[in-house]
Amino acid sequence: MTEATDSDHEVARSAAARTGEVLRDLRRANRDADPAWLRKEGDRAAQAALAGYLAEVRPDDVVFSEEAADDPVRLTADRVWIVDPLDGTREFSEVGRTDWAVHVALWIRDGDESGTLAAGAVALPAVGVVLTADEPPALATPHQPPRIVVSRTRPPAEAVRLAEDLRGELVPMGSAGAKVGAVLRGEAEAYVHSGGQYQWDSAAPVAVARAAGLHTSRLDGSPLVYNRAERALPDLVVCRQEVAVAVMRALNDRSADVA
Repeated sequence: MTEATDSDHEVARSAAARTGEVLRDLRRANRDADPAWLRKEGDRAAQAALAGYLAEVRPDDVVFSEEAADDPVRLTADRVWIVDPLDGTREFSEVGRTDWAVHVALWIRDGDESGTLAAGAVALPAVGVVLTADEPPALATPHQPPRIVVSRTRPPAEAVRLAEDLRGELVPMGSAGAKVGAVLRGEAEAYVHSGGQYQWDSAAPVAVARAAGLHTSRLDGSPLVYNRAERALPDLVVCRQEVAVAVMRALNDRSADVA
C-alpha cells in the first residue's frame, strides 16, 4: 500500500494541530520565561503531545522524531511517521515571532523501497494555520522579481547567488515549515537551503508542497528521499513551477562554475 487513507490525513492534521495548541498555550502562559527554558520546555511538551497522540491512534506505526531516540526498526517498517514536534525552537522562544511550526509526515514503503510521503501536515500555530497534503492551498499568482526565503541565521551562499542571478529578494525566516508555508501561501516564490537539516526538517513541508504542485528537490535536482539510515538531508529546494527551471539552472550553472 503506497497511499494514505482519509484517516491518515486526518491523523496528520490532528496531530499537528493538537501539538500546536499545546505549544501556543505554553507560550501564552510563560510570556516572561527565560528563553532557554522555553526552548527546552517547548521541545519536551511538543514531543510528549505528538508522540502520545500517535501512540494512541496509530499504535502499530513507527515514529521517527527529532526529539526521540532513532529506532532502527523504522528502516524495515512499512509505515513511519517522520515528525518534528517543534521546528523553529529559537523563534518559538522569542516574543512576537510567528515563524515556528509543527511537522507531521507519513512515509509509506512502496515497491522500489524508496517509499513515498503519503500524508503530511504543517501547523503554523502562531497564525492559526494548518497546511495539509490532502487539502493543499490554492497557489496565488507569483510575484516578480521572485522572493526567496532563507534561514535568518545562516542564509546559504547558493541562495545569495541565486538572488543575484534572478534579481530576486532574500527574505529571512525561521522554521523550514514556515519557509515552505510562505511559498504555499504566496508570500515567496522559492526556498533554498544548504547544510544543517535532517529528514524531519523537510518531510512534512515537502509532502504538502508536492501535493500543491510545487517543485521539490535537492540542490542538484536529485529527488528528496526519506526514511533512509542517514538522518541528515542537508539541502533542499522548494519553489513555484513557474520559476523552477530558472532556479535550478542558476543553482547548477553556478555549481559547475565553482567546480
